[in-house]
Amino acid sequence: MLNNSPVLPTPLNGQVVPLIKRPKTGGRAKGVPNKTTALLKDAILRAGERAGGTEGLIGYLEIQAKLNPGPFMALLGKVLPMQLTGNGNDNIKIVISGIDADLL
Repeated sequence: MLNNSPVLPTPLNGQVVPLIKRPKTGGRAKGVPNKTTALLKDAILRAGERAGGTEGLIGYLEIQAKLNPGPFMALLGKVLPMQLTGNGNDNIKIVISGIDADLL
């Protein structure tokens, strides 16, 4: 092969095959969510709602927070914002009152 096109080895026979860039055709339109991902997300949320009984998904998450605190904290880290600031970039002030104050 004397042309200068990029090559990629094939895993089966070790021979090199030229890479040809072709224009993208078909597929999902930009910005349209994957159907499988949307269906899986919906199924997970519905299962959590059922597992939580009368309290629904929140009840299930509360149970998991108590029984599996490590994985729950990892999940919490994924849904919280990456950076928190108070008003006008001041420090954050946390006030715990009511029923939750007894947890301290």
